[in-house]
Amino acid sequence: QVQLVESGGGLVQAGGSLRLSCAASGGIFSINVMGWYRQAPGKQRELVATITKSGTTNYEDSVKGRFTISRDNAKNTVYLQMNNLKPEDTAVYSCNADRVLHTRGYGMGYWGKGTLVTVSS
Repeated sequence: QVQLVESGGGLVQAGGSLRLSCAASGGIFSINVMGWYRQAPGKQRELVATITKSGTTNYEDSVKGRFTISRDNAKNTVYLQMNNLKPEDTAVYSCNADRVLHTRGYGMGYWGKGTLVTVSS
């Protein structure tokens, strides 16, 4: 069974930094796309950033230049370095793994439970 576990959330002052990690496990051979999404209170979940197995990245406009997504394919882990955080970045950040090849076959759309990031002004 594929599982994703996030870590690294917490409380930080505006202008500060946090690094999120998400480790995928469960007999995984490869993951095509990994990404981070966030959901602020009262809002819909939105894409933050994605990264393909080959390293191609995509960012939501409001985080460009501040956030950096990276991954370690050998560890099936994706990271999100968040710098110059703003109060509007406050949200639950969830990890996603898409197009996953694992011992039981091929699956899409796996999610972690999320980690809370709170940015105080």
